[in-house]
Parts: sequence; C-alpha cells; structure tokens
Amino acid sequence: MNDNQNKTLRSVIEWSDPDAELLFERWTEDGNEIKNASRLIVGPGQGCLFVYEGRIESVFTKEGSYELKTDNIPFWTNVKNAMYGMQSVHTVGIYFFRTGHIVNRRWGTPSPITYSDPKFKFPVGLGVFGNFSFSIVDPVEFFRRLVAGAHIYTVREIQTVLVSRITQPMSDFLASAAFGYVDIGSHRNEIAAHCLASSAPIFTGLGLELLDLRIEGTNFDEATQTRIGRIADMSAEAQALKEVGIDYAQHQQLQAMRDLARNEGGGNLGMQMGLGLEMAKQMKPSESDDIMQKLEKLKKMLEMQLITEEDFAAKKQELLTRL
Repeated sequence: MNDNQNKTLRSVIEWSDPDAELLFERWTEDGNEIKNASRLIVGPGQGCLFVYEGRIESVFTKEGSYELKTDNIPFWTNVKNAMYGMQSVHTVGIYFFRTGHIVNRRWGTPSPITYSDPKFKFPVGLGVFGNFSFSIVDPVEFFRRLVAGAHIYTVREIQTVLVSRITQPMSDFLASAAFGYVDIGSHRNEIAAHCLASSAPIFTGLGLELLDLRIEGTNFDEATQTRIGRIADMSAEAQALKEVGIDYAQHQQLQAMRDLARNEGGGNLGMQMGLGLEMAKQMKPSESDDIMQKLEKLKKMLEMQLITEEDFAAKKQELLTRL
C-alpha cells in the first residue's frame, strides 16, 4: 500500500512527534486524508484548529481524544459531506499548534543601538543579547495575524518579531534614562523590565503572551571602545601629571621639547629655546617652595620620562647651586 493510500485510510487526526522549532503546522495537504477520520487526538501542550471554506470553524485547546462524529462538532458533518460530495479537497485545513510555554529562546540586536552618552557627549553603539519566553494564548488571533494560512510557522520567526519590536523602545529608554558607558552593566535588569513592559501589549495583539525577557550581556561597538579607551588613557595621564604638580599643557610642551631634541637639525634650536623659556615661566616655583620639594618633583618627572637625564642633571645642578 503506497503513502497516498495510507493517508486516505487514516482514521485518527494526530500531531505526532512535532519538531521542537514548530509553533503551527498544517496537518493535511490533501482533504482526502480526513475522509475516513473519526477521531482527533490533542496531545499535552498542543492545540488544534479547523478551517473550513476560509473560516475558522473550531479550536481545540484541551488535551484529549475527541470522537468527531459524536462530540457535538456541527461543522464536521459539512466537512464529511463536502469530501464525499467530490467538492474541492482544499476547502479544509487542519492546523496543530503548541500551547505550552516556549522558554529560554535566544535573541540579540542585529546591529548596535545608537544613543548619546550623557557623560562623554558623543554617540555610542550598544549591542544587547539575552533570552525570552512566550506562549500562544489566542490561537485564532495568532493564526490570523501571523500564520495567515502558511503551512508552518516557526519559533525563529517569533524571534525576528521580538527583535523588531523591542529595538525602538530600548533605544528610547536608553536616550531618556541617561545611563553612561560605565552604568549599562548595573542597569541591565531595569532595561529588560522596560522592554518587557513596552513589548508585552504588542505581543498580546498578536495572540501571544511574552512571559519574560532578560538581558544577559551587552557590548559596545569597536568605534565606541576606541573613543573610550583614548579618554581613559588621557585621564590616567592627567592624573599622573597632577601627582607631580604640572598640568596637561605643560606636559605637552615637555613632549614637544623631547621630540625636537631627537631631531638633530640645527633649525630647531630657536624653537627649543623658545619652548624652554615658556616652560621656565610656567613652571617658575613660588617663593614658598623649598629646594627639596623641587628636587622631588624633578625626580618624579624623570621617572615618568617627562624629561631626559640631561635635563634632570642640569636642573638638579642648578638647584643644588642655589643651596
């Protein structure tokens, strides 16, 4: 007996061993399969939806076995008459769907969400990823709005719907919440709670319940990390300079003097002298500073490679002479 004959002689309508990635699946491609059907079996975590001549006629959401001929299913007589009356076999559609919770499904933003960092005052790009759980609570609405007669509808398609619905609420929230680069990690639960509250009504309108939404991690794009890294380096350098009692402008002048000193060309001599005089003016100690404090600062500048050994020796000799 070939497969077509086997299908035609089926007496039980049942969704056996469905793929874990399927949410909705059309059970029959050919109305002839149900000509001899007398019983419907709805397994745990399943539901079944009957479509006849373009209309949803019945939905079964409770698990169990149903005798199609006797369990008060009025439209079933019409279905059988249509099948045996040689009407189009494509007027009947039987769809099975999942009623159980679909948990811990992965999601992530396909591209960074851009918003302005409140501390650094420049755009940052944030990638977000996590997991979510949901269930079908209104199979009729879900069928009409998303399945729309397709033969299958998968969990992956819901993941796409989720990401497309939460990106804008998340972007708006980040813009208004004023979480800086260093604050994002400690506010992940707050961001997730806002996205869940914003997205839940949208899912309800699609016949779904969004049970939870979690953010497991975040990452900033390469451009943002480069900018932040540059700022961190400059901040650390400024702090180190503060420890030896000079400001960033003076450090820049010292750096320029060192660069010029490496150039043996005589044309730079005048520039070196000019920078030296300017440094002497800006770094002139107050009358209250004693010689020992000046020597300590000078040694720290040498250790930080802000001045050369020659600069240190010359200035040290000058200070010792004043003693």
